[in-house]
Amino acid sequence: MSILEIAEEEAQQRGSVQVEAIHLKLGLLSGVVKEALLSAYSLASEQTAFADCHLIIEEIPIIVYCSKCQAERPVRSPQWLCCDECETPASEVLRGRELQIFAMELT
Repeated sequence: MSILEIAEEEAQQRGSVQVEAIHLKLGLLSGVVKEALLSAYSLASEQTAFADCHLIIEEIPIIVYCSKCQAERPVRSPQWLCCDECETPASEVLRGRELQIFAMELT
């Protein structure tokens, strides 16, 4: 519902334009399951001005800072927050928690 509220607010600010698509960044550590979000969005947008609006999700991988490698590194899984190169446990997650609208296609 919040995604639709944000899109509606933006459309009204732009002069009641039509929203064709909403682009969302979804991190693997966000706590949101992509399929569940798409299903909930579909139900929430039914019989609204957004019924034909597509939700496009970009999945963001988990990236940590490895103090041993002194670099940003991916991890193998959300349960194993260690550097993929040297397997040092990571103390800082840099990316992967996102749940953010980053673009909308307006007409």
